Amino acid sequence: MRALVTGGAGFIGSHVVDTLVARGDEVHVLDNLATGRREHVPDAATLHEADIRSDAAAVFDDVRPDACFHLAAQADVRVSVAQPDFDADVNVLGTIRVLETARTHGTKIVFSSTGGAIYGECDGPAPEDAGRRPLAPYGTAKLAAEEYLQTYNRLYGTSHVVLRYANVYGPRQEANLEGGVVSIFMRELAGGGRPRIFGDGLQTRDFVYVGDVAEATMRAFDADGGVFNVGTGIETSVVDLYDAVRRAAGVDTDPEYADPRPGEILRSVLDVSRAARELGWRAEHDLDAGLGKTWAWIAG
Repeated sequence: MRALVTGGAGFIGSHVVDTLVARGDEVHVLDNLATGRREHVPDAATLHEADIRSDAAAVFDDVRPDACFHLAAQADVRVSVAQPDFDADVNVLGTIRVLETARTHGTKIVFSSTGGAIYGECDGPAPEDAGRRPLAPYGTAKLAAEEYLQTYNRLYGTSHVVLRYANVYGPRQEANLEGGVVSIFMRELAGGGRPRIFGDGLQTRDFVYVGDVAEATMRAFDADGGVFNVGTGIETSVVDLYDAVRRAAGVDTDPEYADPRPGEILRSVLDVSRAARELGWRAEHDLDAGLGKTWAWIAG
């Protein structure tokens, strides 16, 4: 397969690239390196330093991919609040440009969306048809991009697939970009610091290891369209996460506690039964196993 990974120099995208390369596919990466890193792209893949908003057509014309794994995004919720027009430019208009040029080449798209930011506050594991209540422009933009994919499927008979990721963690995650709490905790501990927990730490999330997410993304290519949650279906509180991080790091540092952050979601967990049923996928790493691999990367 000839595959194009937008955002393939970033955190999740680079793991998708690694998985494709390991399968023996011909892999191309479209990334403007605004947040991605050139060193995350393996030698076996071809990097096209470009922007989905202005260069998608030219790169597609060059590569003519069978598959496009579309992970390029503005992924910082704080930026989306401060600059909603910029967020929409990348996440909505950028996706439309990818859709349009994919249509001209007959390329199938697997799109990375978000679970927590779309469902908002959960009262239990959220299935794909749960109410969608974004609390920030980032979630709204991702939801709008999803709807464009579904519209194209209906209008043109395509079979593009949407994946709603839970809280992804693992090697290569930058603490100052995606804001992953695992990366923040571990980098603080690696530097001898004392991590901070906001509020009482009882807020819960669904933490899923990036290698499992990359595998789900591969399997989604064979689906005939649809929307799939990608997570573990397991709720973990922030205080329990911190205890697990301390075990992985082999340290006994107590956290600091700070005031709750306004508007923070208290409960977020995904129902992943559809992915298990239709993609034959479940996360293989439990939290301790995934954190162990992540700490080995950060500490090594």
